[in-house]
Amino acid sequence: MTLSIAGMIANTSLGTISKEIGILSRNVSNANTPGYSARIAQTSTGSVGSAEVDSVTRATNPALFRSQLEATSGGAQSSVVNDGLARIAQLLNTDGNGAGSSPSSFIGKLSSALQLYDASPADTTTATGVVTAAKDLANSLNSATTLVQGVRQDADQKIAGSVANINSILSKFEDVNNQIVSGTGQKADVTDLLDQRDTLLTQLSSEIGIRTVVRPNNDMMIYTDSGVTLFETTPRSVTFQANPALSAGAAGNAVYVDGVQVTGKSDFATSIHSGNLAGLTQLRDNIAPAYQSQLDEIARGLVSAFSESDQTGAGAPPLPGLFTYPGATGVPGATVIPGLAGQIQVNANVDPSQGGDPTRIRDGGISNPGNPAYNYNSSGGTLFTGRIQQLIASLSTAQSFDPNAGLSANASLTDFATLSDGWLAAQKQQANSANTYQQAMLSQSTEALSNAVGVNLDSQMAKMLDLENSYQATAKLLATINSLYTSLFSAIRP
Repeated sequence: MTLSIAGMIANTSLGTISKEIGILSRNVSNANTPGYSARIAQTSTGSVGSAEVDSVTRATNPALFRSQLEATSGGAQSSVVNDGLARIAQLLNTDGNGAGSSPSSFIGKLSSALQLYDASPADTTTATGVVTAAKDLANSLNSATTLVQGVRQDADQKIAGSVANINSILSKFEDVNNQIVSGTGQKADVTDLLDQRDTLLTQLSSEIGIRTVVRPNNDMMIYTDSGVTLFETTPRSVTFQANPALSAGAAGNAVYVDGVQVTGKSDFATSIHSGNLAGLTQLRDNIAPAYQSQLDEIARGLVSAFSESDQTGAGAPPLPGLFTYPGATGVPGATVIPGLAGQIQVNANVDPSQGGDPTRIRDGGISNPGNPAYNYNSSGGTLFTGRIQQLIASLSTAQSFDPNAGLSANASLTDFATLSDGWLAAQKQQANSANTYQQAMLSQSTEALSNAVGVNLDSQMAKMLDLENSYQATAKLLATINSLYTSLFSAIRP
């Protein structure tokens, strides 16, 4: 090897080492940057036999990144459902005395008030206590409906926000993806752009479950987890029409991707399975409406259990008694009336605060005081307890409930309300367990990906030391070559 070739190799090596040190410095400075993948210098042997940096790539692990995206979507979906159910389950909270705020607890209080009245039927104050307990029960159903519909309305608004965010992310993704495709074709360093694209994918997966396919020149396509195209060269339009007043029984609007429906009350071929959108839709269209139906059935059961029948035998239809609702002209059938729990109220004819007479609970005639056919206490005795005992028994007497409420189709009102409490508690526990699991999966997948592609400072510093040693050795080689040239020139100088 000639001195000139040796000098060329040494000079090239110094340049290569300097580039590698620069890449390592870049890694170290971004060690704590979220989404940053370690950069790797790709070297090869040059024309004169020296090592040269051909390109800069980044550490990747497609399988682990895919797992992180799936865990991000699953975690977002479970978190939304868990938070929504936690809000609804506030109805099961108990105070320091163990009294809850669910309808079943107020049914128990009404039963106790009726039993006290049964023991003192001539006591107007005790009768008023029954009215108060009934009003508390009606108010609890009204409040529960307001809470449940508030959760649904909030979910509907968040769906609109999620859709807007998805469209924004896809727009940014288009710009970054175009730069990557162009840069890859020109053999430019696109590692920073690839990191940006991965960050956008992570953000997108939080909103909607996704799958990706990489084509030549690092071009990427995005599909929903149900197979609907979200991005191919250009982003697909994601649309949704929010409902400004989502009432009980009203269905929420669906989300569409390029005209294809991806959300709805029931699962279908193109329905998404994870991400914020899936969780919000599940909460708005399935969980909250199911509990609302149970509340409505409790309300309907109350109207039926406390209804008054014709005591003359003439066959006049039953009428609402202690409990009624606006526009009621009779006792409803055994099917869910959407929103009834939000409308149920105590009949004004028995409410002292509205000019009513609470002793009608004992005597009957609440539905229509002017019609004696519905009067149970025909003798007018103040110690009459027959009707009070009927009302107490009605709470534990089996009646028919709509199977669409998801509970027993034949149960007492007390048992049905207790089953509803159990259903809500079970849903909350299941959601909490699922969320705990999904968050653990997300933490593990994120850590695994970071360990695989992130910056390990110990490893980077060790490589840096090796490169510095190589740099010093190469510098000494250049100094030696320079010395040899000096000696050679001195020897041939005249």
